[in-house]
Amino acid sequence: MYVSSYQARALLESAEAKARELEVPVNIVVLDAGGHLKAFHRMDGAVLASIDIAMRKAKTAALFECNSEDIWEFCKPGAAAPGLELTNGGLAPYGGGIALKCPNGVTAGAVGVSGGSIQQDMEIAQAALATFEAMLG
Repeated sequence: MYVSSYQARALLESAEAKARELEVPVNIVVLDAGGHLKAFHRMDGAVLASIDIAMRKAKTAALFECNSEDIWEFCKPGAAAPGLELTNGGLAPYGGGIALKCPNGVTAGAVGVSGGSIQQDMEIAQAALATFEAMLG
């Protein structure tokens, strides 16, 4: 399975609704399982630099099939793969990227959010994940 265009739009909408609730303008990215752009939304007032960060968070989640912050344990100084975040065109090993997994465990894509605090970005990405999971039934 892959993230459909319909699902991607729904994820953007639910993420934006959560961001509005938190009163924080963010950039929201939905990627397919291969890490390629499926949908993007920049809320009015979202920081321009956060576009790339949202992309990298989603790419990290898609390529490693996990939450983006989970990669930090491998690339932090003294860990098994220091500098891992410099691979694949640049990763973002902190919160705000979530792999979108099907019930059978296959990764269908990823969502990435940037523009708020790490905690806000994670909360907004979780709203998109909840919508994805609800759409799967």
